[in-house]
Amino acid sequence: MSVGVAVIGSGNIGTDLMIKVLRLSETLRMAALVGIDEQSDGLARARRLGVATTAKGVEGLVAMPEFADVRVVFDATSAAAHRHHAAVLAALGRTVVDLTPAAVGPYVVPTVNLDAHLGEPNVNMVTCGGQATVPVVAAVAAVTPVAYGEIVASIASRSAGPGTRANIDEFTDTTARAVEVVGGAERGKAIIVLNPAEPPLLMRDTVYCLCPDPDLDRAAVAASVVDMVGRVQRYVPGYRLKQDVQFDPVDTYVPQLGRRVRGWQVSVFLEVSGAGHYLPAYAGNLDIMTSAALRTAERLVEVRP
Repeated sequence: MSVGVAVIGSGNIGTDLMIKVLRLSETLRMAALVGIDEQSDGLARARRLGVATTAKGVEGLVAMPEFADVRVVFDATSAAAHRHHAAVLAALGRTVVDLTPAAVGPYVVPTVNLDAHLGEPNVNMVTCGGQATVPVVAAVAAVTPVAYGEIVASIASRSAGPGTRANIDEFTDTTARAVEVVGGAERGKAIIVLNPAEPPLLMRDTVYCLCPDPDLDRAAVAASVVDMVGRVQRYVPGYRLKQDVQFDPVDTYVPQLGRRVRGWQVSVFLEVSGAGHYLPAYAGNLDIMTSAALRTAERLVEVRP
């Protein structure tokens, strides 16, 4: 039997997620799409697909008859809005999968730590950049300590809607923290680039890990990264390495750490193309975020009675 879910947010992320639930999930049933703009393309598309809608936000959702069958709510709005949504939904006993950088609940990256948080009422999907890069940091950290991890996420400007643009500061803070908390780096840093190139470019992600191990087992690190990329590809087919994992010897002072690091810099270059469920393939940032959220919700309902 499928489980009813609702999506709050009728922008790019919420609409893509709705389509994924409808097309891909055998365990989730799309009950409602929620927005605040009656004329949004997302709500119009939902109505065409036979999905119940409201343009009255979370208050409109809880007043809908369909809400009685909803067990999981995805929030694809903004960090500021999520704090209100989380309070309302917690009081009503609904599980929340948060696609904003609000981080009310613990950070979750499916291939790294999902099973450790299956009992949480609210889980945070970090950011698109975090979903793309934190697994790689974790793969390196599984072999050797990572003193410093830095990620650069470059996405097509056309794929970044108003919610993404409003959350840029939260994006960098949340992703950097997830590099540490989930990825295992001692210190983390995140940079996002909205690339205005036309035609739009695919999502690109670069991961740098400084490893204070002069005798680093480079073959083991490369194998761990390749294995992790394969695990992410199971739910994001467009996720891939652009080239072999790179290793460069380093002996340098790292301001973020306040000390020198002697060892190796591990550099990993990734590309993510989208499945084209809503926006075209250039929107890999959309696809990795919604795919991770879908995988997380399916696992949550699988283990909860």
